[in-house]
Amino acid sequence: MTIRTILVCLTSTGSAAELLRSAAVLARRDNAHVIGLYVTESLVVYPGIAMHIPEVTFGKFVASQKAHAKEVKAIFDTFSKSEDFPTEWRQIDSESGFLADSIIANARFVDLIVMAQEDDGEDRPVINNLQERVIKESGRPVLVIPRGYTAEKLGETVLLGWSDTREATRALHDMMTLVSADASVRVLRVGKTPGNTLADHTAIDLAAALSRHGPSVEIVHREKDGETVPDVLAQEAFEMGADMIATGAFGHSRAYDFVIGAATRHLLRDAKLPVMFSK
Repeated sequence: MTIRTILVCLTSTGSAAELLRSAAVLARRDNAHVIGLYVTESLVVYPGIAMHIPEVTFGKFVASQKAHAKEVKAIFDTFSKSEDFPTEWRQIDSESGFLADSIIANARFVDLIVMAQEDDGEDRPVINNLQERVIKESGRPVLVIPRGYTAEKLGETVLLGWSDTREATRALHDMMTLVSADASVRVLRVGKTPGNTLADHTAIDLAAALSRHGPSVEIVHREKDGETVPDVLAQEAFEMGADMIATGAFGHSRAYDFVIGAATRHLLRDAKLPVMFSK
């Protein structure tokens, strides 16, 4: 249960400090290497559009990118000086014009990606749906930090949203690298409560396997009672005092993605706690 490399996606001056503070909670525990990734946008001109862009426009765009990068790096430098674990500033240019492509390329080798909840576009309007693409295509767990959230602890009291799916299984095993050895984990099944919870062999085996790593584990069943799955997750997390939610994200078919994807997007947009998404 160790984490060695954390990639923090720094896209906004408004969220940079919050993301770095959250990453620090995990990095201090395992002396993990924290990479602050900043991707400089490219001004993409599509050949099919008959439009001339004056040179002065390019100049202003480049200048604005440099100024923004400098502001974000100043936040990162202040953060780095206050911590003992290894840190790295990585600034790269986006060749495709899509930030997600560059983030995904740099995320293949890391243990965890840390991103902000949907940014308001105040600094970088092209980042719409950025989190969704990174979750779907990076192959790595993505910890999304809510707007204005200050993490004092992570991985000590965790709610795992469980279903018998590949995505939930990935979330379970990804979560195990983030939780502390003496963590408290609640495995939540949302749906009709079985008449005999002891017959839920999958959840029982899951709890037994997880507890062998050290955490205390309990299984709970909750019916939706007219609420959405994200609402049930959020309420359960609040009641148990969770510091993080772990869940599978999206699906492996179009029909599945329509249902589960809607729940994922709800959490991406509205979650009040950090959520680790696995695909």
